[in-house]
Amino acid sequence: MATKKIMLLFMSLFLCFGVIQTTASATGVNKSLKLGVGDTLSGITAVSQNDTYYVPLRALAAELKWTLTGLPDGIQVDGGGRTLRLLGDNGGAKLQDGTVAKADTFLQNGTLMVPLKISAYLGYIISFEPEKYLLRVYDASATLDDAGFLSKYKSELTPPVTPEEPAKTPVAKPGTTLYLTFDDGPSATTSELLDILDKYDVKATFFMIGPNMNRYPSQVKRIVEMGSGLGLHGMTHRKEKFYASASAALAEMNGDNAILTKITGKGTTLIRPPYGSKPYFIKTFRDKVLGQGYHLWDWNVDSDDWKYKEDSATIYTTVMNQVHKLQHSRTNPVILMHDQKATLKVLPSLLESLKKEGYTFEIITKDVEPLNFWRDKR
Repeated sequence: MATKKIMLLFMSLFLCFGVIQTTASATGVNKSLKLGVGDTLSGITAVSQNDTYYVPLRALAAELKWTLTGLPDGIQVDGGGRTLRLLGDNGGAKLQDGTVAKADTFLQNGTLMVPLKISAYLGYIISFEPEKYLLRVYDASATLDDAGFLSKYKSELTPPVTPEEPAKTPVAKPGTTLYLTFDDGPSATTSELLDILDKYDVKATFFMIGPNMNRYPSQVKRIVEMGSGLGLHGMTHRKEKFYASASAALAEMNGDNAILTKITGKGTTLIRPPYGSKPYFIKTFRDKVLGQGYHLWDWNVDSDDWKYKEDSATIYTTVMNQVHKLQHSRTNPVILMHDQKATLKVLPSLLESLKKEGYTFEIITKDVEPLNFWRDKR
């Protein structure tokens, strides 16, 4: 009876405001649910935090064909014929009529998690039947009603966990995940670099140059075998060529990706333009390149290892000082280093110190919200 009353309350809220506040408190056990999107049971898992179901923004946007645009004050979401803006610093969701609704967000393993209810602000319908493990978002194009959806996916809509195996939804504390990245490789010393990473059980993300991959294909394969991340850094690393036009930039990234795919059998959507994205990778370039599905990455910790070379003490201090500054804002560090011989000397001491301070090293993937100087979240 209590559950029915809660559901009636949810429905009345939806009729009045167009929003269903999906919560896990109705049953107290559904810490995670498979998300139905339209007439399909998607691969998205909705997780409960503070009695609200959250989903990965990028994954939900991909399923519902939303467009995401990074803006100075947040992320604009276009979908369902409507628009809203997720304001930075958990400022809520600014709706099309100018009102601001509560919509807290958080990072889970580097992925931006948003409340599922933002889809209702964009005109979608949310169905929630906790006792049947149904959580579904859809619009008028759906052909199945909830009964039909439940019948179709009956065998898959089961309890996400058993009492003997409690649900585990670890959420990385902001600022404790670290992304170590290396540019310009592979090189003659990549093998030694990978040996160091292997010794400390650390994975990194490598933004590689096409001709260098052709020169050291075995190192590229080893990077993949070790589970490190793959990124593109272009073909020439020359400003006058890469930034000659937006088409030239796209051609370099596509060429780089073709070489990576030929060597490893897999490509990537992660890019880092030569010398970073500012000031040269302007909007026309970003529209051209990111419009093809690439994701733009810069950094927030610059080791300057290319400048200090063998001065390991200065490189060490430079990195640690910047990492410590980011701790105040609980920001995850993205460290820029280079695949070069001089870096090998300082890397062990950096890894030891960062591990002692409690950092977890992760690789960048297409599902991690991009960090770049333009704040472009595509």
